[in-house]
Amino acid sequence: MSTYRIVARGNSRSFPAPHPFIEQAGAQGASAVFIGDEAGAAFAAAGDLGACPFVAVELGHECLGVHTGEARGKEGSNVVGFARFRLGKADPSPLVELVRQPNTSDSAIAAAKAAFEAAGLKVAVCGDFPGRIVDRLIRPYLNAALRRLDEKLASADDLDKTLCLGLGYPEGPISLLERTGLAEHHDVTLALYRALGQEAYAPARRAQVAKAREGR
Repeated sequence: MSTYRIVARGNSRSFPAPHPFIEQAGAQGASAVFIGDEAGAAFAAAGDLGACPFVAVELGHECLGVHTGEARGKEGSNVVGFARFRLGKADPSPLVELVRQPNTSDSAIAAAKAAFEAAGLKVAVCGDFPGRIVDRLIRPYLNAALRRLDEKLASADDLDKTLCLGLGYPEGPISLLERTGLAEHHDVTLALYRALGQEAYAPARRAQVAKAREGR
């Protein structure tokens, strides 16, 4: 018998296609996993879930606290947030960023982590911050690469080549953004810039241009 049930509402960025994590769920699972771009609304309408070993809510760029509320830095329960990392238009990666609040129970974290890992996913646990781990680290780097291209520090090919050969990256930043979508990069960085107010996250000019062209 499955340990969790899926409540789907809207389109899921984490699970846009069939996946063992979805297939292994059961209608009578003791825990609840809310997926889709309306997962937060479905969670809010679900009523009392305090008896569940864990409750997982799929997140976009927002904090889990948007859905659970916050209380003097002591928030936390059996509810966790999650997002399967996906860069732009690329397929979702095996990485699940699992979000905890200050007083999230260790048992809920352990149960949610075990459920994701049983489906072959890899889990990293982080605090409740906009952008979580990967976007907080990679978006300033990608913005910086776009700005150096504008400044004519080097050609796009040479920027990519030096980072691949010098640091061992599998793909350079300009190539990566061209493959996964500059307009998508604009949307993520704008959301983080609005949430954090840090200049490093302000969408680079080339991302702004790509977004403007998308709307034509």
